[in-house]
Amino acid sequence: MPESQLDRFLMRIRIGYPDRDAEREIVRNSGSGHAEDIRIVLSNTELLQLQEQVSQVSMDESLVDYMLAIVEKTRNHESLALGVSPRGAQALYRAAQALALVEGRDYVIPDDVKRLVIPVFAHRVAINPRTSLAQRSTELSERVLQEIMTLVEVPL
Repeated sequence: MPESQLDRFLMRIRIGYPDRDAEREIVRNSGSGHAEDIRIVLSNTELLQLQEQVSQVSMDESLVDYMLAIVEKTRNHESLALGVSPRGAQALYRAAQALALVEGRDYVIPDDVKRLVIPVFAHRVAINPRTSLAQRSTELSERVLQEIMTLVEVPL
């Protein structure tokens, strides 16, 4: 996909393959699903309420600065041809708020940001073609992001 479209996805998460029994169920049940069989787990109203709750989760300015320092490093790293966009920074901000809410907090902590840098940023950066000759770009982007996180001081 073009980089402008990749930037629209919140995260890239690897889930791997199902185990043999789960895959057997998938294969056996393929084609038998009907729209009537779908169970609603969240109403529109509940979804909107959760989105509102996420937006109310507070983030200290030092954490915003921490996030932006990571973003800036992606834009200047020699192994990256394209760094994280402002949309990517917004995605990390919102994802950190959502993670804090899921964890039962109304505030973001540095570990929330650190846990989400790779899932939120790895598909948003482009590896410099000169750098990626020996490794797959997916693995390299994660390694570069890990390195960048070691270069930015975590606020206390």
